[in-house]
Amino acid sequence: MEINGREARGEVVIAELSRVTKRYGQVTALDRFDLALRRGEVLALLGPNGAGKTTAVQLLLGLSRPSSGTARLFGHDPRDTAARVRIGAMLQVSKVPETLKVREHIELISSYYPRPMAAADLIGLAGLSGLEERPFGKLSGGQRQRVLFALALCGDPDLLFLDEPTTGLDVESRRGLWSAVAELVRGGRTVLLTTHHLEEADALAGRIVLLDRGRLLAEGSPAEIKARVVGRRVRCLTRLQLADLLLLPGVSGGRRDGEETELIVNAAEPVVAELLRRDPGLANLEVRGAGLEEAFLALTGRPDQATDKEAA
Repeated sequence: MEINGREARGEVVIAELSRVTKRYGQVTALDRFDLALRRGEVLALLGPNGAGKTTAVQLLLGLSRPSSGTARLFGHDPRDTAARVRIGAMLQVSKVPETLKVREHIELISSYYPRPMAAADLIGLAGLSGLEERPFGKLSGGQRQRVLFALALCGDPDLLFLDEPTTGLDVESRRGLWSAVAELVRGGRTVLLTTHHLEEADALAGRIVLLDRGRLLAEGSPAEIKARVVGRRVRCLTRLQLADLLLLPGVSGGRRDGEETELIVNAAEPVVAELLRRDPGLANLEVRGAGLEEAFLALTGRPDQATDKEAA
């Protein structure tokens, strides 16, 4: 059952928060917040610490109820069994018995669902081949993350919640999980992603919702979010001191990255001309458009702290 037959941009909405406010005592975690998840998309929910991301996820999972407004999941109250059997969740705080083997964990969680995903498919998607007989307690941090990813998929969910899914993963494993998520979405599944790795949101999400202080700050594709920031990144090798460069007209920020210097500028041409005038030996010059990190900082006005530890 879909949500009242509603469609958004031609795509069916399978989960939503409508005018939701959530209070914890005197603290308002969400303030009249709207969110719609559409079938077959990856939506990244981003925001600084305390923005309300974890609260939004808890409401959709049925772990909490709104103070006002409504939460719906496949047309049902999120606590209804008919909705819960169609979701999977990989959360930051996940406790599983360390003595059980990987295979045993998968068999146990799969037994809770009427139509579980085949174990062989789970093993392949999560990159767990060769680890089936190893106890969970003997796994590395990255291997544990891959097991938790597999367990979230056991019920062959239509909607998957991924909360910081690549924490502890090396670059190769992270890319493997990204590929798995892309494969799931091609199969028609929906993913709600929360992450402090902005490159992850940029790579995976078709749509980004940016929260700040419990309210919607911006929404759109990664390209649309980045387009809201007028600016460029200038990277180079220079003998000039960073402190002096930060005083140049048009420079809004900067950092040292190894031997290179990276500057955030409003317009690249005058800054580059001044750099070359001051340092004729300047090398490895590169000018790029503003990235998602710059957009995040510009829109929130706060440092990137996307891992939620809310007042909740």
